[in-house]
Amino acid sequence: MAQLIALDIGEKRTGIAETDELQIIASPKETVLTKQLLTYLQNWLSPERVEAFILGYPLNLQGQATDNTQRVLDWKARLEKHFKPVPVVLHDERFTSKMAALSLVKSGVKKKKRQQKGALDAASAALILEDYLKAKGL
Repeated sequence: MAQLIALDIGEKRTGIAETDELQIIASPKETVLTKQLLTYLQNWLSPERVEAFILGYPLNLQGQATDNTQRVLDWKARLEKHFKPVPVVLHDERFTSKMAALSLVKSGVKKKKRQQKGALDAASAALILEDYLKAKGL
């Protein structure tokens, strides 16, 4: 089995999370600058290692598009082009940033570290991936 990779794509930064090869545990990996994301992924991953990309799909509380929705759709198309035939799945990301912030507090991460946006982005990606695994029954 190959890994699942989750991306929480933002205007400036993208949080990255990954599963183990058995797809049991979702772990935050790191945060990269969004403008460097494709190069980072191409250097890090081979298509054989990835079963799917899971992208956080930003919607508002009413289920409508947000300012970031089109950016995520553009990245979906880029990933499908550069990592063919790896599927790219959109997964609702509502509330993940708030839940990630709470999980960092509960896990004892110091306030100074929590205030670093990069830590929150990677934690959000891990939550997106955990929610995807639960929804798929994995």
